[in-house]
Amino acid sequence: MDKFRVENDYLGPVKVPRDAYWGVQTQRALMNFPISGITPIKEYTYSIVLIKKAAAIANSEIGLLEKTKANAIIKACNEILEGKFDNQFLVDIYQAGEGTSNNMNVNEVIANIAIEKLGKEKGDYSVIHPNDDVNMGQSSNDVIPTATKIAALQLSNELIKSLSELEKSFSKKAVEFDKIIKSGRTHLMDAAPIRLGQEFKAWSDLIKESILRIKEASKELENINLGATAVGTGINADPRYVKKAINYLRNWTGLKLKQSKDLPAVTESPSDLFALSTAITVLSADLIKIANDLRLMNSGPITGLAEIVLPAVQPGSSIMPGKVNPSIAEMVDMVCFRVMGDNRTIELATQAGQFELNVMEPIISYCLLHDLIILKNACKVFAEKAINDIKVNKERIEEMVNKTPGVGLALNPYIGYEKSAEIVKTAIKEGKTIKQVAEEKNVLEKEKLEKIFDPFNLTTPRKLKDRK
Repeated sequence: MDKFRVENDYLGPVKVPRDAYWGVQTQRALMNFPISGITPIKEYTYSIVLIKKAAAIANSEIGLLEKTKANAIIKACNEILEGKFDNQFLVDIYQAGEGTSNNMNVNEVIANIAIEKLGKEKGDYSVIHPNDDVNMGQSSNDVIPTATKIAALQLSNELIKSLSELEKSFSKKAVEFDKIIKSGRTHLMDAAPIRLGQEFKAWSDLIKESILRIKEASKELENINLGATAVGTGINADPRYVKKAINYLRNWTGLKLKQSKDLPAVTESPSDLFALSTAITVLSADLIKIANDLRLMNSGPITGLAEIVLPAVQPGSSIMPGKVNPSIAEMVDMVCFRVMGDNRTIELATQAGQFELNVMEPIISYCLLHDLIILKNACKVFAEKAINDIKVNKERIEEMVNKTPGVGLALNPYIGYEKSAEIVKTAIKEGKTIKQVAEEKNVLEKEKLEKIFDPFNLTTPRKLKDRK
């Protein structure tokens, strides 16, 4: 028994490890949910702690919480936020609905740290109580959604920074590669020429659009339901405390947080979190497309397209010497697959709430925050270890663009589709360029053919008034 202390709740006594700062309700959660071994994301836990700190100050200032208790709670929160108690938050992410276990885990750890600071032993809740003091004016139903939004907003800002750097990487390459003409492809088949810089510019613009989409979705998360308590009606939450607490959270985080005008709506539906998840899912779809284009352009080096060379970051095979794979692009694909799968989970969890509360918040929180973190890291690595050091195989690109039948369409406005098709057919059969066959057949003056097949003219709109 020396290794344990006994704590009680209204279900009865439970043995808690003597050295643990959590209490009876956390211990029950640890026993009830040995599911995945995955513990809460740190930013999520810290956001809950930040709310507890704001609540303690606010409730003290309006006279509801004794200053001695408040000061001990505040000191406990500060030490947690410094990373001194990270090993005390172990409740599995698959748990009872709405995150009550996470909320009580934080309440109990804060209470027991504060109790020790007042010279008493852990578990003596007559000194500071997890529910009555640390959780004063709150419920899991407003703390957990608010904490999720704070963490999501902070991580969204970090993702946007990472995306901005990736966009700059694509933009720089767009300028660097702007004069390189290559074969375009549609249906994986040869098509009209395009400048390599145009392809990179298109990717840059896709990233810009996603940044705007994420910013717009994130704005919705600024509307929080702190003070809504149980069913969104705000029972037991003094409006003075709520106003002060939100002001503290705004000042500490730099986020434009405000209490929602419709607390029941925000309490019963996490659709705003789903909207942000959807925005990063769209980003993921574009990133997959970009990563796969790069993988194809890098394919080879002998039997593939081999238009570009992605940086070699590690050996590509345990058995084939000298093999190098597009490892970073492959990683980006896998990260994005995970994000898209999590979006489906969030979608199902969002519609699974009943009446005044969505109880599936824990899995929504974990999936969304995890996705924001892995996307941020993946985009940073994508820029630094792949895009920034891409090299171009100019000889290979020139060889293919000169032979591609895709340039044949440039003749259409001058000699018509049917005659152009005959020239393309002959060029493929005889292994010649389109221009060579057009010259041999004398379909147009040589000077006009030179202008038509000028590489830059093949990749830009042109006036056709001189077509005859």
